[in-house]
Amino acid sequence: MTERSPYVPQDTLSLWMLTDPAHPSRVGEISLALAAQGVALRYADEWLRHGFALSEDLPLVDALFVPSRKQEVVGAVEDARPDRWGERVIRKFERAPRMSLLEFLLFAGADRYGALGVSQRLDAYEPWPSSPMPTLGDLPAMDEVIRKVIANEPVPDLEKRLLRPGVSLGGARPKSVIEIDGQPWLVKFGEGEDEDTPLIEHATMTLAARCGIEVAPTRALPVRNRHAVAVHRFDRTDSGRIHAISAHVALRAVGEDFGYPQLAQQLRRLCRADDIARQQTQLFRRMVFNILMDNTDDHEKNHALLRQANGSWTLSPAFDIVPSLSGLGYQAIAVGRDGAVSTLDNALSAAAAFGLKAAAAKAIVRDIASVVEDWRRHFAACSIGDADLEVLAQYLDNDRLGGQRRLWSTM
Repeated sequence: MTERSPYVPQDTLSLWMLTDPAHPSRVGEISLALAAQGVALRYADEWLRHGFALSEDLPLVDALFVPSRKQEVVGAVEDARPDRWGERVIRKFERAPRMSLLEFLLFAGADRYGALGVSQRLDAYEPWPSSPMPTLGDLPAMDEVIRKVIANEPVPDLEKRLLRPGVSLGGARPKSVIEIDGQPWLVKFGEGEDEDTPLIEHATMTLAARCGIEVAPTRALPVRNRHAVAVHRFDRTDSGRIHAISAHVALRAVGEDFGYPQLAQQLRRLCRADDIARQQTQLFRRMVFNILMDNTDDHEKNHALLRQANGSWTLSPAFDIVPSLSGLGYQAIAVGRDGAVSTLDNALSAAAAFGLKAAAAKAIVRDIASVVEDWRRHFAACSIGDADLEVLAQYLDNDRLGGQRRLWSTM
């Protein structure tokens, strides 16, 4: 790890925009609020003159923005904090005298998701120090460090450099960042479960692409006798970073419930006018696919919006799509008139919210059902083993999901 001075807690840190990392722009100051159980934001004067609202609940006015509840970070700054796995790594690696939300934001480091950065200095962007990004050759060592974290074993300082805690949105899966062909990728590992979950995720994501869904590119990486899955970072460009917000932040900002139809309506407001129809159709396809693939962990932090140079927003590529292997019968967020019930009829009930007429929505459902009907052959071609295929079939081919799929694929 890079040498660093002992950490001294501060109640105020600076927030920076890193869309052009060579020239960071100071957004403002973030500070503890709500009896040190929340994080507030005040924009800097320069950002008020030349910047933009980070999210709709953070308009460009000179005011202190405070979260409405404890254990929350205000507005879009919420998405700069590490996910549950990242917090777990930070608690193990950083022996700080205080561990508030402000510390989690700082310790997430320079590789955090999106384009926001956090610095202890109020006059310059100096992220929490880290070592050079690991490469593919470090994959087995990364896997071993993750095993030690899960087992609560000691991790030597030289090994801590292999894990980065702030690289993704909400989730508990073990993960870090890795360089592949000179590009940053998110790499996710299994947790010792019976199934080869990372390989199943790769197979599911590539099947989603066959369904006409724009997905983040993935690679299956052999590690020991299992796999990790690498996901290309869509919040980075060759020259910079992209300001991104989760659907959680976007919907919370306007007081909407968490749901696909609600997000589709926000796309109508936020996307470029000539791209609204395409974006809404993409979200509808994603919702139908998640239903048929038993991905019931499709919560509002597993969908994101990317800010474009002209100030409009676009739906990010799909990510974190993997069968939950639960058979719950309910998605994580609302689908249609029957709430979160995992049925295609429920999905079709909200077609108008996606700008789709009934006939067009039904055609999309038929198309996706026909592709998913071939899921087993596709997964086998991705080297999913027979034991995992049988477990998947228990949930994907049963009367509830398999019945819906077979009905629509033969219409």
